[in-house]
Amino acid sequence: MAFQGQHILSIDQLDRDAVEHIIQIADNMTPYATREKCCNVLDGAILANLFFEPSTRTRISFGTAFNLLGGHVRETVGMTTSSLSKGESLYDTARVTANYADVIAMRHPEVGSVADFARGSNVPVINGGDGANEHPTQALLDLYTIHNELEALGKKKDTIKIAMIGDLKNGRTVHSLTRLLCLFPNIQFTFISPQALAMPDKILDTCHDAGLNYSISEDFHYGLKNQDVIYLTRVQEERFTTQEEANLYRGKYCLNQSLYQQHCDKNTIIMHPLPRDSRPEANELSDDMNDNPNLAIFRQTHYGVKVRMALFALVLGVEDKLSHYEKPMNWYSPRHS
Repeated sequence: MAFQGQHILSIDQLDRDAVEHIIQIADNMTPYATREKCCNVLDGAILANLFFEPSTRTRISFGTAFNLLGGHVRETVGMTTSSLSKGESLYDTARVTANYADVIAMRHPEVGSVADFARGSNVPVINGGDGANEHPTQALLDLYTIHNELEALGKKKDTIKIAMIGDLKNGRTVHSLTRLLCLFPNIQFTFISPQALAMPDKILDTCHDAGLNYSISEDFHYGLKNQDVIYLTRVQEERFTTQEEANLYRGKYCLNQSLYQQHCDKNTIIMHPLPRDSRPEANELSDDMNDNPNLAIFRQTHYGVKVRMALFALVLGVEDKLSHYEKPMNWYSPRHS
C-alpha cells in the first residue's frame, strides 16, 4: 500500500505487508514517544482533530502523536460546538476543514460517517471511530500491544489464542481487531457475550473466509481458560435505545484478581480498549487488577501514540526523514512507557 496522501478509514484497506510496515515505523517512533529525543519533522503542519462523539484517550492520543512530530493541532469537540449543529453537511465540513489542515482525524457516532466525510477532503482523513462500525487505529495499536506483550513474556507470536468478552455486537474495537487478526495465520478466537450482544455474522464470516477457528459461548469462566490474551469490552450503553436495555447486560462479565488466579493461565495478557466502566453496577475490569503485571491496558495507550505517530508520518510522507529532524530533549520528562 502506498500510504502518502491516503485516507485511513478501514482495516479492509490493509494487507499484512502494510500492517507490518506500520508496526516497523511505530517501532522507529520509540525515542520520541518515550521522550528520549525530540522530532520536529512535521514543523508547520496542522492536524484538525474533529471529535463529534465523546473521547478522552483517542482524541488526546492523536493530538499528542502529532505534537511529538512537531506539528500543530486544532480541535473541535462535540456536535453542538460545530456547524453540523446548524445543518452543515459532512461534505461541506470536509471541504472547509481541508483548507485549514494537512491531515484530519475524525470520530463520529454514525456508521460510515467518516468515509462520507473523506469524500469531501483532499487531505488525508484518519478514522477515529464511526459509530459501532470500525476503529482502525485502535485495532492497529491493539495488535502492536499483543506483539510487544507476547515478546516481553517470551511467547511466540505466530500462534495466538485470544478471547474477546463483552458487548461484541456494538464494540467497534473488537470488530476492527478481529478483522485485522484475520490477516495472520494460526489465530484462535473465543467470543464470549450474551446472545443478544454476539459478534456480528459479517465478522464471523471474515474469520471463516480466513480459515481461522473460533468458538462462541456465553460462559465467562470458559472464556478465561487457556488464552494468551483476554480482551474485555464494556457495554456500549450509548448504542442502546434506552438505558434500561443497556442495564440488562452491565455487570454480566466482571474480571477481578480472584477470577484471574482461578481461571487464567499465569501469563495471560489482559487488554481493554478503555474506558473501563468502574461503576459498581458494571466494573467489567476490577481495580484490584491494577497491580497485575499482565494488565496491559495502560501500556496500550502508550503503544497507541507510537502507532498514530507512524500513521501520520506515513500519510504525510516523512517516515524516512525522522532522524534528520531529531534533537536532544531540553527539559526533564519521566520516561513514558
